[in-house]
Amino acid sequence: MDEVEAEAAKRAIMSGWVTQGPEVAAFEQEFATYIGGKYACAVSNCTTALHLALLAVGVQTGDEVITVSHSYIATANSIRYCGGIPVFVDIEPQTYNINPILIENAISDRLQRGIAERTRAILIVHQIGMPCDMKAILDIAHRHNLPVIEDAACAAGSEILWNGQWEKIGKPHGDIACFSFHPRKIISTGDGGMLTTNNPEWDKQFRLWRQHGMSVPDTVRHGAKQVIFESYPMLGYNYRMTDIQAAVGREQLKRLPAIVERRRYLAQRYQEMLKDWPGLKLPSEPVWAKSNWQSYCVRLPQKCDQRQVMQTMLDAGISTRRGIMCAHREVAYQHETWLCGKKQEKCHCEKGTCDRLFESEQAQDRTIVLPLFHHMTQQEQDYVVKTLKIACQV
Repeated sequence: MDEVEAEAAKRAIMSGWVTQGPEVAAFEQEFATYIGGKYACAVSNCTTALHLALLAVGVQTGDEVITVSHSYIATANSIRYCGGIPVFVDIEPQTYNINPILIENAISDRLQRGIAERTRAILIVHQIGMPCDMKAILDIAHRHNLPVIEDAACAAGSEILWNGQWEKIGKPHGDIACFSFHPRKIISTGDGGMLTTNNPEWDKQFRLWRQHGMSVPDTVRHGAKQVIFESYPMLGYNYRMTDIQAAVGREQLKRLPAIVERRRYLAQRYQEMLKDWPGLKLPSEPVWAKSNWQSYCVRLPQKCDQRQVMQTMLDAGISTRRGIMCAHREVAYQHETWLCGKKQEKCHCEKGTCDRLFESEQAQDRTIVLPLFHHMTQQEQDYVVKTLKIACQV
């Protein structure tokens, strides 16, 4: 961000309308046009977007939602907000995304011990910007008549080859896609989120829910020539984005193509510099995917200690992050309800570990995320690689 975003925020402030208003509406339209979808609804963050998406497809108390543990904890939390039960399946080690082969065995629709068990939805995560195998996932979902929600928090600007054409993640290819504009994402509004869908009824529902279920938007009420009394026919939430945020988002969206192009260049440069290292495994981009490279995650050689490598790099002035967290290993989920894998088979889960989520746990324990940002110079990238060599004793 620079003076352009600062001026955009000033524009909203000086307009006299700073909460959800005309800037939000414009940002929504521009975002829908960018991703090639019909509807986009701005909200306060991606977690609230996921919550509303799950509500829209009907997730209620006791319903099961198939997802991954290997994601920021908000993915699983959004299911629990609805009273739903996360059913964690493992990931592919190459892409860090949900393994489609494991989804079908996790689907329930039966009476078990006098309790109805039913899968209500599939919630996939385009992890660190890498698109999931949507064709395989949707084939399974359609066979079982299940809606698919895309947690696209990190995936703004990523693309997928769809019916011979490159299309943006968020079009959506499932039923609803949810984006984040947190500062660690590709573009940011400080914080914020967006839901995209091609379903007009869901879009209408999102707009009611995000503003306490208010029957008449305050923009309409304040601009009316006659007195209007709003009503609240349903339970809603305070999930609005402000016009200040949206004004910034509109400028950030203009930058997105150049940002993605630069990040793809830097990711390819990492790939070339690191490809021949013994034992180091690099992220894999399928031929049908174009990642925005929100993060560049490498799997360390077996001889390397993750924490020690990260500390060595930190001592050299380089910030890294460990691999993506696993929700099932967190203290909160020692008390929350969740399931995993083939539920008809006995599981050998213990606190902090699950034998059906082996690849997820390995990804958390054996990978680190290297620095990658739009203004990164070649000299800075060279320094990261040089220091990683020292840390890994290559």
